[in-house]
Amino acid sequence: MPTFALLTKLALEEGKDPKIRDEHGKQWMTRVKAKCPGVKWLCHYLVLGPHDFLDLYEATNEEEAAKVEMISLSLGALSAETWTLLPYQRYVQLAKEM
Repeated sequence: MPTFALLTKLALEEGKDPKIRDEHGKQWMTRVKAKCPGVKWLCHYLVLGPHDFLDLYEATNEEEAAKVEMISLSLGALSAETWTLLPYQRYVQLAKEM
């Protein structure tokens, strides 16, 4: 399955209260699991930089990955970016084909 990275920036008020942040995170995950059953979560990180969180996951296709991003935005994320990831060894194979 293709691997994707989701970079999310929250609205300032989202991060002020850890209890609220935790509850919103649970709501987000519940919705993603319901709407995107083909998604397999690999990891979730706090990011020190222009984004707040980085999620790595596998999805059956780009449309399912787009749904994950749309759910993030619909639940109050200020911004969300989804990147398609290619394993390094696959890159090497493709480069040799060139």
